[in-house]
Amino acid sequence: MFKIGDKAVYPAQGVVEVKAIEAKEFSGEKKEFYILRIIDTDMTIMLPTTNVDTVGMRCLIDQDHVARVYGILREEKRANGSLPSWSRRQKIYQDKIKSGDLCEVAQVLRELYFIKEGKDLSYGEKKYLEHARRLVIQELAYAKGASEKQISDEVEKIFVH
Repeated sequence: MFKIGDKAVYPAQGVVEVKAIEAKEFSGEKKEFYILRIIDTDMTIMLPTTNVDTVGMRCLIDQDHVARVYGILREEKRANGSLPSWSRRQKIYQDKIKSGDLCEVAQVLRELYFIKEGKDLSYGEKKYLEHARRLVIQELAYAKGASEKQISDEVEKIFVH
């Protein structure tokens, strides 16, 4: 159960703030809703409180997870031969981002940075790279109580040799 003012993570959208908890009636049935503001876009969404688990909304990561995410980002490039086709990788990236698990999102970011070292990224790859990068940087910043600029600089240092 989240409270007003809590920060949480809504999969694929990033960090949200619980602005209100309201009871609304639809089709004669009264339900409680979280009124959420997506930090990045300032959009507001309503989520039935009973659907939190269904959509995968969760608390921000703790310090153990912060260390784990940095560990994933720092993993060495593995010589794994040829990559799956773009359509296959796109599905994998999409599933990992939608999972809401920051470790999975960090894996997408790391892999796309490694691919970028060897070739120019396609438009689709660039979109996934930026989306994963935004999600990782934003949540790490909130979890560490740091600025997004500071986290962005740390992430860039990991990948720029």
